[in-house]
Amino acid sequence: MDVKDLQYSELPPRAQHVLENFFPDQEAIKARQEHFRDVGPRDADSEGDVEILDGVEFTHHFVDAPGDHETVRFHYVEAGDPANESILFLHGIPDSWYQWHHQMAALASEYHCVAFDLKGYGQSEKSPGDYRHQAAAEQLVAALDLIGLETFNLVTHDRGSVQGDYIAADHSDRVLRYGRGEQHLYHFNPVLAPQADLFAEAPFTGLMNDPVEFTVFVYTWIATHDLPDDEMRRVIQEYSYPGINRAVPRYFNSSTFRQEWIERRLRLIPAWTCPVMILEGYDSKTQPREFYEHARDYIPNAKDVAVRYIQAGHFWSMERPDEVTALLRELLAMPA
Repeated sequence: MDVKDLQYSELPPRAQHVLENFFPDQEAIKARQEHFRDVGPRDADSEGDVEILDGVEFTHHFVDAPGDHETVRFHYVEAGDPANESILFLHGIPDSWYQWHHQMAALASEYHCVAFDLKGYGQSEKSPGDYRHQAAAEQLVAALDLIGLETFNLVTHDRGSVQGDYIAADHSDRVLRYGRGEQHLYHFNPVLAPQADLFAEAPFTGLMNDPVEFTVFVYTWIATHDLPDDEMRRVIQEYSYPGINRAVPRYFNSSTFRQEWIERRLRLIPAWTCPVMILEGYDSKTQPREFYEHARDYIPNAKDVAVRYIQAGHFWSMERPDEVTALLRELLAMPA
């Protein structure tokens, strides 16, 4: 297949209706932003710091991997015994490793759970450099080499799925199973991705300058259930570390959603060989569930393909944590 043969997918009628009220009421956004206006930055972690979440110990680590300006410093958090089978979690925007803390806590008694802050996010590197997702994914793999994570189950969300797609394709011998969520797969229509232009222009418009305003805007827009206040506060804090507002837009100025979709269709999807579970919010505004109904047809070389919907919007790992954990257990039971 050639690029010229790729066609945007027609929107299902339900998705067309969703687009009529795509963005939430501005007054509702402002009221929620004011509710969290007092949230301030969180102190940065140090190597070996431990915190307790859901009754489980989480340990903070840092690793300097080869990359831009000689090294790229990644922040990651782990829970569970490193001797057990590993799960690597990758987050989306505007999140961090914390997006997966409920699932990590629930699975830590059986698995070695590791969650990274992607480059540009959280407490990871934010210096200028190569922010193409393929390059960032390779730098992340270099970090995995340094910490000794040879094989792993891969669980991703949103922008983390873009990098996960490269890891599953280019390092297929290392990925045991791939749980992939909230990112365009085979079907794509640019009207569902207005955030691409919004985020690319963020350095000029100041869209990301206020972490409270930006984080609450995104969560109010595409979540269908409000998070508990303490969790929403932590999400805001994780997006408040200095430099995030400058670093994250670099991704959106290094590529486009169309370019990602072309690479996915022509090269990445056919290279996935492990079992794959597609995870999507049943009420996701930007990822119509109808686009994933026949995913087996589009992932021809995977050992197995399953599609599962969560009764939530875009941020289902936080909106419906127990439901997501149950689905991850189903993924982990798929023969590798």
